[in-house]
Amino acid sequence: MNVRIEFTYKTKKGLQINATSEEIKAEEAILIAEDMERTGRVGQLTCISTHDENVWTIKELKKILAGIQTDPHNVTVYFDGGFEIEKKKSGLGCVIYYEQNNKKYRLRKNALVEQLNTNNEAEYAALYLALQELELLGVHHLPVSIVGDSQVVINQLEGEWPCVEEELNRWADRIEDKMEQLGLVAEYRSVSRKKNREADQLASQALNQVEIISTIELEEKA
Repeated sequence: MNVRIEFTYKTKKGLQINATSEEIKAEEAILIAEDMERTGRVGQLTCISTHDENVWTIKELKKILAGIQTDPHNVTVYFDGGFEIEKKKSGLGCVIYYEQNNKKYRLRKNALVEQLNTNNEAEYAALYLALQELELLGVHHLPVSIVGDSQVVINQLEGEWPCVEEELNRWADRIEDKMEQLGLVAEYRSVSRKKNREADQLASQALNQVEIISTIELEEKA
């Protein structure tokens, strides 16, 4: 969760300003705010969520973060879809990284489907598969980082490119409806295929009829 700190500051001579910080992680905001308060020169201080503009005191934000720790959070989704035109089959792959109870996890999931007609549809379907997995995990009302190598999907969902194909329009609507239902705010990021290797491999395995679904705890790097 990211927030902005809003505060008033008084100098020794009584001059006062109102200021707002840049967007920072909530955990960092608490440390900075507590340090500022120790100076004795900070008046009213609140933290504002960049997700939904909720306003909290430091004490309230601490309670919220304590509750969040038990739910999946700090979520990053990688997705990829592949399409075999000869067989009219699509392979979907998604990888979800998240934290819960002070531990880090990776979920991998793929699927083989036959109802699609283009590679772009497969890319959209892979992202929708990931959103369904987020719903099963209980991820809701959080910012989510969504990463893929499909320029079409990323740019259309960000509104940078027009979505003129009727079927892709329907997929975009499904994605946005599911996002709204779960209360998610997406931050989209386009990467090269090389940097999307895990999701790409899952999509390829699905096309080869190798089903993957797994969740593992990630070890902290030394």
